[in-house]
Amino acid sequence: MPDVVRLGIVGTGSITLRGLLPHLTMEDVQDRVRVTAVCDPVVERAQAAAAKFGVPAAYASMEEMLEAGDVDAVSIASPIGFHFQQGMLAVEHGVHVHFNKTMTTTVDEADQLIARAAEKGVKLVSSPGEMLNPRLQAIKALIDQGALGTLTWAVTGATFGRYHENEARVRHGTDPLSNVNPAWYFRRPGGGPLYDMTVYGLHAMTGILGPAKRVTAFSGVRIREREFQGQMLPTDMDDQTLMVLDFGDAFFAFVYGVAAGGLPNMGRPLIFGTRGVINGDTLNGEPIDFPGREIAQQYGYTATLPHVVGKHREMEEAHVYEDVMQLVDWIREDKPTVATAEHARHVIEIIDAAYRSAETGQAQTLRTTF
Repeated sequence: MPDVVRLGIVGTGSITLRGLLPHLTMEDVQDRVRVTAVCDPVVERAQAAAAKFGVPAAYASMEEMLEAGDVDAVSIASPIGFHFQQGMLAVEHGVHVHFNKTMTTTVDEADQLIARAAEKGVKLVSSPGEMLNPRLQAIKALIDQGALGTLTWAVTGATFGRYHENEARVRHGTDPLSNVNPAWYFRRPGGGPLYDMTVYGLHAMTGILGPAKRVTAFSGVRIREREFQGQMLPTDMDDQTLMVLDFGDAFFAFVYGVAAGGLPNMGRPLIFGTRGVINGDTLNGEPIDFPGREIAQQYGYTATLPHVVGKHREMEEAHVYEDVMQLVDWIREDKPTVATAEHARHVIEIIDAAYRSAETGQAQTLRTTF
């Protein structure tokens, strides 16, 4: 096993520029991981990112990067619609993979990817690793101990708003590192708020409550185009999805991924039972105790993740950095992670099934577990 994992980053868009490269080029991780290459079809952006962060090599394609043979693992940070194809390419080269959410867009693709990785001895870690968070681990323990009595229902969801059009420092400049176009978030395949944002709540909810059994949903496109720097970006991927998950025995959850507007004062998670409610970090309005609670209060929800220490607590996208480090530990120390590809596959199936339910008007039975 390598002392230092050589990491390549696929895609030099927002998540790479704001999260992956700032964290992974910090001095405190160079004894474990080094970013040795980046690639992007906008080669000027790849070259500029490499120059800014001291990365030795920049390529126009993932194929070139893999053929060069200077990476042990990759973090795939391209538009979600490319993740399956690029993940399979890495697997075929025997290169370990971290996926920025989500791993694929369909459950069948996830099946193929997981099976081929097992055949090739390749390790897969898929963001978001929500159950790495001590707060969620404490909540799961409370529920398992009966703190909410009989569970009755739960809620999670997210909204696009204009978050991606207005991301700081990467959208409205004039150079390759500050003029990244967000059009893909609104296009098929892989766009829409479910794959990009609701995925967090789904990982947290299923991590705490276990796998769902059925899904039913309504879905469609509400805002048909969005303005960005004077250009109109068409929306052909659903930006409005409302679904109900069936966990069995009449325990249901409401889940949404919408174009604008969200439920107020809703923490992740929001779970009701006969003895009250868990909302964010409170049980019936009282703080839930978990390791690092004071740190979370000072720096935010992701600051208590295992590798998020020191300056990393003050930086953007710390959870993405954490998930990459889970893969690094697995490669270096043969230390598996709870951020498994199997959990990611189940969440992907929920999203995939929600779209099928909306199209057919029928509830969809889920076949995966974790």
